[in-house]
Amino acid sequence: MAEQDQWSAPVRYLAPVEPITRADGTRHHPGISYALLSGYRPLQLDLLVPATPAPAALVVWIHGGGWLSGDRRYLPETLRPEQLFDALLAAGLAVATVDYRHAREAPFPAQLHDVKAAVRYLRAHADRLGIDVTRIGAWGESAGGHLAALLALTASRVDLEGDEGVIGPPSRVDAVVDWYGVADPDALPRLQLPPEPAAALPASDLEQPPDLLLAGADAATHDDAAPLRQVHPGAPPFLLVHGTADRVVPFAQSEALRDALAAAGVPVRLVPVIGADHIFAGSTEVDAVVDLSVRYLADALTS
Repeated sequence: MAEQDQWSAPVRYLAPVEPITRADGTRHHPGISYALLSGYRPLQLDLLVPATPAPAALVVWIHGGGWLSGDRRYLPETLRPEQLFDALLAAGLAVATVDYRHAREAPFPAQLHDVKAAVRYLRAHADRLGIDVTRIGAWGESAGGHLAALLALTASRVDLEGDEGVIGPPSRVDAVVDWYGVADPDALPRLQLPPEPAAALPASDLEQPPDLLLAGADAATHDDAAPLRQVHPGAPPFLLVHGTADRVVPFAQSEALRDALAAAGVPVRLVPVIGADHIFAGSTEVDAVVDLSVRYLADALTS
C-alpha cells in the first residue's frame, strides 16, 4: 500500500481578490482573510479605497466592544452607518476596518497580535490593493482605542508581534486617533451588574471585561496590556478624544495617557467632549469630532 501523503503546510492567509467597484469609483474589498488560525474563525478585514489618481494613504479602524464583542462592519450607535468610513474616503484616505479575536476566544495579547497581523498584511499587499503604506494611521474606539494605542507604542516589541498571517513587514503605524480608549485595564472601574438577581444570569454575564482579557496573565503581561506603561520617546503622535462624563472608561484614563506621552516628548492632544458619556452619548458634537479626527489623520498622513 502506498504511503499516504503528509499534510501540507497550513495556509496562513488568503491573497486579495478583485474588488467591487462602486458607482463613485471607490474600490471595496470585503472580507479579506488576513490571517487563518487553526481552531479559530478566519480573521477578516474590509478595505475601502477611494478613486484617487495615486495610491491613497491608509487608516486602520479598530472597533470597540469591551474586548468581548463588536464587529468591523458596525460603528458605535452614536454615529450614522458608514459615517466614519465615508468621511475618510471623502478626505482621500483608504480605510481598513479589522476584526480581532475577542477575550473569550483568546486572552491578551491575542488581540494585539491580530491587529498587528492586519497591518503586516496590508503592507505586504499594498501594490495589489492600490494603497500607500509609507505612513499608516490607526483609529480606534474604546477597546479599539486601547489596541490602536498599543499598536503604536509596541512597534519595536518583537515579543509582542505574534506569528499570525504575513510575517516580515513591519506593523508600525505613524499616527493615532484614540477615542475614549483604555490606557490601563487594571485601573478601570468595575462595571455595574444588570439589575436582575445574579442567580438569574449566566455566569459569563457576571465577569468583568479586563478579567477576561487578562485571564491567567502575569504581572509582565498586565504591563504589556497597558498603553500607559508602554509610552516611550519617539512614539508616533496621538489625538485623544474622550467624553468628560464617561462612566465606562473614565476621562482620567486619557488624561493619564496624555500626561505620560507629553512627558516622553511625544506630540499629543487631548480633546474633551464636555458632558459626553461613553461612545459620546449625550453629546451634540459627534459630527464635529468625526471631522476633527479625519482632518488630523489627513494632515498626519499626507502632509
